[in-house]
Amino acid sequence: MFFPEGQIRVHLYGRPVDMRKSFDGLYALTRQGLGQDPLSGQLFAFINRRATQIKALYWDRTGFCVWTKRLEQGRFLSDWSRVVTREMDWTDLKLLLEGIVPQTRKRRYQAPKNDRIITNKQRLAV
Repeated sequence: MFFPEGQIRVHLYGRPVDMRKSFDGLYALTRQGLGQDPLSGQLFAFINRRATQIKALYWDRTGFCVWTKRLEQGRFLSDWSRVVTREMDWTDLKLLLEGIVPQTRKRRYQAPKNDRIITNKQRLAV
């Protein structure tokens, strides 16, 4: 994303969104669902029902940009009942994208430990 981090305001849409939506669909959700002006230069984040994908819509003075991230494992959110439409700061968005739940600061996904790693010493013994 190409904008000054400290100056950007982020709005998270608090309901699941169909990820087939692109520029026009996300523009309409920003106007009607969030009640915000998409041309304001703020960033608007939308998450799908399974919470495995996130899209961000923003205006960069020359046109709209849509940024997408899809997780291969884990979820952005653990429970939709706790999610509300809200403004969040840039740091909370970065934490969400990196796998840390902003309110608890806990990682949502840990890479599994590989217990089947065989050391050289074990290979020689076989």
